[in-house]
Amino acid sequence: MSRHEFQTEVDQLLKLIIHSLYSHQEIFLRELVSNASDALDKLKYLTLTDDRLKTLSFTPRLDISIDENASTLTLSDNGIGMNEEDLNANLGTIARSGTKNFLSKLSGDAKRDSNLIGQFGVGFYSAFMVASRVDVVTRKAGEEKAWRWTSEGHSNYEIEESQRDSHGTTVVLHLNDDGKEYASSWKIRELVKKYSNHIAFPIFLTYEKTEWEGEGENRKSKKVPTTEQVNEAGALWKRSKTELKDEDYKEFYKSISHDWEDPLLWFHTRAEGTLEYTTLFYIPSKAPMDLFQADYKPGVKLYVKRVFITDDEKELLPTWLRFLRGVIDSEDLPLNVSREILQQNKILSQIKTASVKKLLGELQSLASNDQEKYLKFVGEYNRVLKEGLYSDYANREALLDLVRFKSTKVEGWTSLAQAKDRMQSEQKALYILTGGTEASLRASPLLEVYRKKDIEVLILDDEIDEIVFQGIDKYKDTDLKSINKADVGEDLKDKADEEKEKDLKPLVEKIKKVLGDRVKDVRVSFRLAESPSCIVTGDDDPSVKLQQIMKAMGQKDLPALKPILEINPDHSLVVKLRQLNEGALFDDAAFLLLEQALLIEGVPLESPNTFVARLNRVLDQAV
Repeated sequence: MSRHEFQTEVDQLLKLIIHSLYSHQEIFLRELVSNASDALDKLKYLTLTDDRLKTLSFTPRLDISIDENASTLTLSDNGIGMNEEDLNANLGTIARSGTKNFLSKLSGDAKRDSNLIGQFGVGFYSAFMVASRVDVVTRKAGEEKAWRWTSEGHSNYEIEESQRDSHGTTVVLHLNDDGKEYASSWKIRELVKKYSNHIAFPIFLTYEKTEWEGEGENRKSKKVPTTEQVNEAGALWKRSKTELKDEDYKEFYKSISHDWEDPLLWFHTRAEGTLEYTTLFYIPSKAPMDLFQADYKPGVKLYVKRVFITDDEKELLPTWLRFLRGVIDSEDLPLNVSREILQQNKILSQIKTASVKKLLGELQSLASNDQEKYLKFVGEYNRVLKEGLYSDYANREALLDLVRFKSTKVEGWTSLAQAKDRMQSEQKALYILTGGTEASLRASPLLEVYRKKDIEVLILDDEIDEIVFQGIDKYKDTDLKSINKADVGEDLKDKADEEKEKDLKPLVEKIKKVLGDRVKDVRVSFRLAESPSCIVTGDDDPSVKLQQIMKAMGQKDLPALKPILEINPDHSLVVKLRQLNEGALFDDAAFLLLEQALLIEGVPLESPNTFVARLNRVLDQAV
């Protein structure tokens, strides 16, 4: 026998689970049944594709047995099983790099946390909510040795050689006082039907049933061992939509997603013809917690002729659709399809393309017919739709109709189509503003003339907006322009502005001379109404925010930012500056016009000390 310490994260997790989730103890059965189903899925696949296991006698099943006297609950499958190395890897550590993030999100909110446990693949440990000790006896398919793993859910576990007649895994829960209610056939039957009715393998429940014999005073009861199948054991996605109820779809979703909430939307497709396949996709009501982590777990399982192939293939759908949960079942793919083949398989590529089109159509229908539900979707997934704009060029037009924006004209979300309908008759483009938080963007001086002229500007406050909308310059037949750019605003000029531009040319040249290579250019602004100055970037230059993002991503060799400084010809500071002769005060004022504009845009100053000294000199002249 060997004793092992749990990985630190597992030890933390066990304490949180045992002490935080008592109000949802019943999830332990859902998680253990799900694990057993995965083990059966994997062995079924190997018996069809692995020459060493093709002769293995295998009729997949899961048995649950209750011993009320011993107060134990046992789950036994004849799936792939584990060896000593697997036990250490699967039950002693948490392999995913997102574990610490997961632990930080456990809050003590039982409903929310129980959902997270399933999503992060650590559901086995939920057994310790109802058990004072857990024994796992397992034997890997194709191997002779069996192993026993034992733990009381504290800081360590033990592994020793054991005996098991055949491959598979048996989990024995020694129920604690809180878990004794699960030593009941009706309770287990109820939970299996609630959470695992559509597991694709039969689940048998064995228990002692009370029977009566004799009559009158001679009537006696006796306990009779009874075994019954307690789930439907069918591939739900292969059944006709007409025979399925909403509750069937919801239960199946919860069994594959480990989610407590009902899905927001689902769509079930059966394609027949050149290709034959079935898909059942769900959109969770809440975005998965690992949605923006590099080690996110894909939510779609691939089957071939109802044989499970993989649930860990990120190429099944475009990356931006990683929030989807569900199944793809193909009649045309070979059973021995490898991961390398999957990534280049034409059949799967066609299924992927058709599935994306179907999803986009469903979302467009939802946006048209149920705006309230669609806005719930937007609140969770707007950002990943924008990822699709960047990475999925073939579907960009459809995605542009689905993405929603904040606006200077309306509260809440708006679409590009709605903003286009609100355009003024003389308006030449749809305007957007990127580069910061919603609050900072709404306070930007770049918006001043648009407010004055009652022209709508869309507020794009996601960090990825800077990258996504660099390459999008049209919506249908309408130009899409960022007001951060130098050329935007020229179309707002009138004759009076042109006269001001000529009149201020000497001042502009003087400021440009003072600032030198600190700026790319100095010009008169037609976009300012209240502020004395602002900065913009050249049409081909990355914005201020995008440069900051690129530097944060490790691009150290970027050239220094050279913004274009725009000055407001009507502002009192600019008017007074025209009256100043060249000299120290003029130079300080010119630099302050630039530096305050940089600060507003969130650009750190090269030398705060120099800025403060300059500001103090100007203040000294003013008081």
